[in-house]
Amino acid sequence: MSDVSLPTPAAVSLPAAIPLRQILPWAIFGAILAAVLLYFVGVEQGVFSLFSGATVHEFVHDGRHLLGFPCH
Repeated sequence: MSDVSLPTPAAVSLPAAIPLRQILPWAIFGAILAAVLLYFVGVEQGVFSLFSGATVHEFVHDGRHLLGFPCH
């Protein structure tokens, strides 16, 4: 058999670390979005309700049970 020469892989340079100044606004946005979603799934009913009626509660009902919030 003849010798098979395989090409050597080229060196891969990794990008520099992302500065905190670029990550921080997105991290804050994500935290606020998560807090708002958690509010609507977990608390939106009763005294703390922003909307009257049970529309929001029924819309997120299955998510409440999935996350372990009691509602009945």
